[in-house]
Parts: sequence; structure tokens; C-alpha cells
Amino acid sequence: MAEHAAGAEARKLEDGRLLRELETIHRTRHETLLHGSDDALATHTQRLKELEDEYVRRHPDRARTAARTRSGARARTPGEG
Repeated sequence: MAEHAAGAEARKLEDGRLLRELETIHRTRHETLLHGSDDALATHTQRLKELEDEYVRRHPDRARTAARTRSGARARTPGEG
């Protein structure tokens, strides 16, 4: 499998590994933002986009929660999460 600086190409990952990599990268995002070098943050951002784009490409009809849309967020009352 082809590898590049940030790992295996997202398109070549099987679904389970793609999900695991997404979970890991989301979990490490905050620490990278706060404490990573500019290069580390740029690499992290690029990899995050690659993985998320691949997930959306594979799952264009994924379930969406109304509260997670712009209109749903606007409809929430103050203090509602």
C-alpha cells in the first residue's frame, strides 16, 4: 500500500481503518492545535481533510441530525446544547 508523509492514502484504506484513523485524528486535533509546530499543524490539517473528504465521498447519504445543521442550530434556544 502506498504511504505518504501522513500515512496510507485515504482512498486505499478499508472502511474500518478509515474510521479508526478519523477517530484518532479528531482526538489529537486539539493538542496539535495548541502545542504542535506550524508544520505539524499543517500536516495534521491536510490529513484531516483527506480522511474526512474520503469518508464523505464514500457516504454521501450519511445520516444527518437536524440540530447539527445551520438552521437547526439557529432554532435552538439559548443554553440548549
